[in-house]
Amino acid sequence: MLNDQELLRYSRQILLQHVDIDGQLRLKESCVLIVGLGGLGSPVALYLAAAGVGELHLADFDTVDLTNLQRQIVHDTDSVGLSKVDSAIRRLTAINPEIQLIAHRTALDEDSLAAAVAAVDLVLDCSDNFSTREAVNAACVAAGKPLVSGAAIRLEGQLSVFDPRRPESPCYHCLYGHGSEAELTCSEAGVVGPLVGLVGSLQALEAMKLLVGFGEPLVGRLLLIDALGSRFRELRVKRDPGCSVCGSKHA
Repeated sequence: MLNDQELLRYSRQILLQHVDIDGQLRLKESCVLIVGLGGLGSPVALYLAAAGVGELHLADFDTVDLTNLQRQIVHDTDSVGLSKVDSAIRRLTAINPEIQLIAHRTALDEDSLAAAVAAVDLVLDCSDNFSTREAVNAACVAAGKPLVSGAAIRLEGQLSVFDPRRPESPCYHCLYGHGSEAELTCSEAGVVGPLVGLVGSLQALEAMKLLVGFGEPLVGRLLLIDALGSRFRELRVKRDPGCSVCGSKHA
């Protein structure tokens, strides 16, 4: 049940007929893994903590650097040099002491990633490289867990939801294959702060839709964001029957 403090804290959210008391209870009973606590993971963690997701698993092996603060809003100047996980825990606890925070401070290998994914209801990929995205996607497909994937660089962003519980849903590999070894990171190509805030906020929204069960998640759709022209475009994405990651699962 929700206590009096929770009813008050989440009252504006509970007023929505799409959420209500039942939806808020679903959020309270949910466990979510956030992979990466940088530009995307910051708004994801902040909004899901504020929304009352009962248990957030935070995974990041990096420390806070001064160059992060232009966009990684879960961290502050006093956090420079600290583990990003510890910095985020401090901030999220201050925002919502009602939730549980589980720390993953070291890089997740294949086994530990599989265990981390199996322990939650939903995963948000907020990383910045193809190898991590591919590994997270494979773990989600194997465990049958929905994945909310976001990316942003320079002035362009992308967002999609991959849900192996739905036979028609593609996975990340269906869309991107093995990616590109030459892919640039934000530290090499740059990125504008509000763009990662926008993509991360949309990731948090998609996660809430999946956890509560309202609206139409971005399954089978890729949202493209052009920050320079303030334009949004949507592409339909189909599952690849021959996909080396999810193809045999649905065969």
